[in-house]
Amino acid sequence: MESRAQLQQYLQEIEKWEKEQQGLWFWEKLGRIPFVLLDKLTPSFVQKKIALLMDELGSYIQSGGKYLINEQAMIAKIRHYSSNWTIKDVQDIGQIPVHHMVALSEQLQQERVKLATVQGASTGIGGIFTLAIDIPFILGVALKTLQEIAIIHGYDPNDKMERVFIIKCLQFASADIVGKEAILKDISSMHNAEHTSDTMIAQLQGWQEVFNTYRDQFGWKKLFQMIPVVGIVFGAYANKGMIQDIAETGNMLYRKRRVYEKLKEADGKIG
Repeated sequence: MESRAQLQQYLQEIEKWEKEQQGLWFWEKLGRIPFVLLDKLTPSFVQKKIALLMDELGSYIQSGGKYLINEQAMIAKIRHYSSNWTIKDVQDIGQIPVHHMVALSEQLQQERVKLATVQGASTGIGGIFTLAIDIPFILGVALKTLQEIAIIHGYDPNDKMERVFIIKCLQFASADIVGKEAILKDISSMHNAEHTSDTMIAQLQGWQEVFNTYRDQFGWKKLFQMIPVVGIVFGAYANKGMIQDIAETGNMLYRKRRVYEKLKEADGKIG
């Protein structure tokens, strides 16, 4: 098992990544400008599709809905990778070394980014007519990826608190610097026993905010995908960037939680 020094090193790497997110502020602000134009150009059927997906995100938090993944299949994959460890359920995964979690999560990230890139390019062929297909697909990939990342780090996405945390990861990936700082503050107490799913839901600060943040993220990145054929390049690029950001966010924020818990366990053994 990792030493305390190794765990502290992981934590320093994560904190460095968090600080680097502050440098994205200018580009994120610039990227939101086209959404005003997009809102006027996007046909109502696409806008309705996005609105429907936002409602489904609400349902996902409450019950998981159709977005829950096959937990046992993911556990079996991790069990095969970490054959030296006895893994019967999700909680057991939390005991494997962090470097195994890093390797598994990076492999998953590469697979999901490749899938999203191909999907973005294929739906870009039809421009705006296939955009309505791509939007629910990319949301599904995002939620599936984050759930699998949760399992890799030993957290059960069937738990309501984990579903809220996953939405927090979606928010973080598309938030500006002020939003990122607020989210980091919110989730910093996830390792606190007094933290409940109800308090996490309260911290979402209203579902409309989540809707607007994620809608904007879809908006500017999908603007050029509305152009037939040309949308192939933009669709591939947009999907790749979105899933890359979301997976990286999930990996870092879940890793941070697991490192904190391992440090707490190490302190308990010393005490």
